[in-house]
Amino acid sequence: MTRRSVTNSFKPNDPFYIVNVQLDTISDTRKNLVVTLDKSEVEAEHQAVVAEFTKLARLPGFRPGKAPAAMVIKRYAKDITEEFKQKVMAKAYREGLEQQKLDVLNIVKVEPGTIEPGISAAITLTVDVRPEFKLPAYTGLPTTVASTEASDEEVDKVIEGLRSERAEFKVAERAAQKGDYVKLSYEGAIDGKPVADLVPDKQIYGKVPQTWEEVEGENEGVIPGLGKQLAGLKTGDKKSVTITFPAEFPAAPALAGKSAAYAVEIQEIRERVLPAMDEAFFKANQVDNLDALKSSVRSNLKLQKEYQNRGEQRRQVTEALAAAVDFGVPESLVESETQSVLRQFIEENMRRGVTQEQFEKDKKELFESAKKAATKRVKLQLILAKIAEAEKIQVAEKDIDSFIYREAMRSNQKPDKLARDLAKNRDALRSVQQSIIFDKAVDFLVSKATVSDQKPQA
Repeated sequence: MTRRSVTNSFKPNDPFYIVNVQLDTISDTRKNLVVTLDKSEVEAEHQAVVAEFTKLARLPGFRPGKAPAAMVIKRYAKDITEEFKQKVMAKAYREGLEQQKLDVLNIVKVEPGTIEPGISAAITLTVDVRPEFKLPAYTGLPTTVASTEASDEEVDKVIEGLRSERAEFKVAERAAQKGDYVKLSYEGAIDGKPVADLVPDKQIYGKVPQTWEEVEGENEGVIPGLGKQLAGLKTGDKKSVTITFPAEFPAAPALAGKSAAYAVEIQEIRERVLPAMDEAFFKANQVDNLDALKSSVRSNLKLQKEYQNRGEQRRQVTEALAAAVDFGVPESLVESETQSVLRQFIEENMRRGVTQEQFEKDKKELFESAKKAATKRVKLQLILAKIAEAEKIQVAEKDIDSFIYREAMRSNQKPDKLARDLAKNRDALRSVQQSIIFDKAVDFLVSKATVSDQKPQA
């Protein structure tokens, strides 16, 4: 820890003004400021607060602003004391920053010490400051993009998907085959013990009297791998199938890595019947014929690929930038961002069906992962903020308007209500402005990046 003291005395127009500022360096990004205000300055702050309360006080028998100061102090003692302390601490903070020229990002802690009228006050402030670093070269960063041209196979696959969305499922009097949907019942056991007893709160993994399963479908059903073992079975058939659950199975951790025997009975088979590509089908897709449908699909695929390329370029330039410079990041920003990342992790895992018990079990790993991601985010944000300053990137009114309309659509709220709420919450507005700055800075980096075509995989 390094220490430096500065005394600023005999300030113009106030010959008795004395402030001592002692700077202690805890780390590159965390500082301690011990600001000592002379007793006369403390007393002046107290008198100013009393005068303000006296001006506004309404006491019986006195006109507004005419009540004796002693009576005002007695009547509003608690409020005056609180306001007085806040004023002194705010003054100490301003003086400390002015003398030490610190670029403070966060106030971590304030230790007011003793603040009383007529005696000097020593206030200790712990602050996190913006780290000093030199920007690396940030224009001409290399990026690679994939071709945006859609192949005939990709177009055909999309059209088949459109047909599948309008498919009918008709009862099939034959053995189940790929693409069919089978109505069945199942009951599982592990080493002779019912699966239902192992996961009493998740009966869907134990015993189900009736459900549907796609035969050899691309997407896994509830029971992983069950659909792949149904081909060839007919209505009324019974079969015992072995299911091995993945080593990581957050939806039901008690089953992770275990093998279960499921007794399956087929109740019905339905085959997928795709609609004909006729006038009705084309009209439903807002085109006149097959050529027009292919052209529309090809254009949409091109837009999707361009969007994916843009996202990939944004990832590439930010990763290259973060790797090109190294510096310590402020702890308080990392702590705050870690909590944000943790909330996202938890929400994502809850949607996947992870239980509270599993959260507790993985708590340490989750926190470490969140802190690592948060540190990376904060570092990138600090770099982007510096680039934005260098390039004079600013938030325009139309940027705020665009954010409000996007958020309104996402949250199904009225734009004018969001605008009013944002205007009332300065912290939320500042956060939105900061997010817009970061976004525009990344767009700037992409616009200045070099672009090369991605080589097709062999």
